[in-house]
Amino acid sequence: MDQFKRAIITSVWFMFLTFPLMVIRVNTIEKVVQWRFMNMLYVGVGAFIFSYVWRYLLSKRQVGEQQEEAGAGGKAGFLHRLSSDRRVYAPVLAGILVAAACFPLVGTMYQVNIMITALIYVVLALGLNIVVGLSGLLVLGYAAFYAVGAYTYALLNHHFGLGFWTVLPIGAGLGAFFGILLGTPVLRLRGDYLAIVTLGFGEIVRLVLENWGEVTQGPSGVSGISRPSLLGMKLSVSDSTVYMYYIMIGLVLLTIFVVNRLKNSRIGRAWMALREDEIACQAMGIDKTKTKLTAFALGAAWAGLMGVVFAGKTVFVNPASFTFLESAMILAMVVLGGMGSIVGVVLGALVLILLPEFLRDFSLYRMLIFGAAMVVVMVLRPQGLVTGQRQKYRVKVKEAVAAHE
Repeated sequence: MDQFKRAIITSVWFMFLTFPLMVIRVNTIEKVVQWRFMNMLYVGVGAFIFSYVWRYLLSKRQVGEQQEEAGAGGKAGFLHRLSSDRRVYAPVLAGILVAAACFPLVGTMYQVNIMITALIYVVLALGLNIVVGLSGLLVLGYAAFYAVGAYTYALLNHHFGLGFWTVLPIGAGLGAFFGILLGTPVLRLRGDYLAIVTLGFGEIVRLVLENWGEVTQGPSGVSGISRPSLLGMKLSVSDSTVYMYYIMIGLVLLTIFVVNRLKNSRIGRAWMALREDEIACQAMGIDKTKTKLTAFALGAAWAGLMGVVFAGKTVFVNPASFTFLESAMILAMVVLGGMGSIVGVVLGALVLILLPEFLRDFSLYRMLIFGAAMVVVMVLRPQGLVTGQRQKYRVKVKEAVAAHE
């Protein structure tokens, strides 16, 4: 009832504040004043519904947080069970794989292209999740490693004629190298200071690509990059797109497998310890330098890998594709999905890439709806769509005591 009263008060305030704009209209030609009271009614009803739903969702979130603090979380949500319960994720994963395999057969070329882009961002977000989500190192220049991979393939293909599969590991290796190059001087930094340094690194890479025209061809970029070939055969554009789609499916599965294994490994637990408390982590004997550099190198390696794929897909690269906006978008995918959660990051990347495409029918308002949806999700789910769950280890006390005796 209290929410109902507050929603009515809010709607009355909105009607009062918007009255001069929405109701009164002065026609200076005919010198008459028009009173549009229906507009006031629409504003009041809209404000009431929005305010009531907003307060209801906030109260539900508050109740959930209180239950979580009291240790009475109740039944885990579907998304949590999707990432932890084998009985749930096995059939869902099988269904997704079948649907993904059949997608090029039923989808148009445009839709397949959009899906390839979405899958590239899934891998990029999973790579950044290693650095930001698991290690707690805020990086704002992630697109620089992406650019390193893309230009590696573009230049090696343009000057030396090297193919996609040859350059793929080289791009990942160079990405890792640049990750270590960035990670070494910023070992003592964290938080906002680390974010500023990495932002500067991203801008340095972009400016070098723009101004080193003799090598990178400057703002014009490198064009005519070869698409991936299948066993030496050159494919048509449509066949090459489908081929690239299946390559991305394989790379996404490989990334999920590797990141999941890393997360539950010794180095993964060291990353999470570093994220929670750096001093305590060091006091426990964990090598902070090695742990940070490993996170930087592995995160950057996936970006370099995807840079090669991006260059092979678009057959053209220029510095405008690797701006700060690109880094911010990939970071938003990790934050929206849930830092440290693999399922959440995959969902976050798919939502942020596919949602603007679904909203193309509302072309004038699509970015407004997109931004509003992000604000609503982050207010109601500040921890992300799927919270990162820690691995639980159960020790059977009786058996442990018996083994000790």
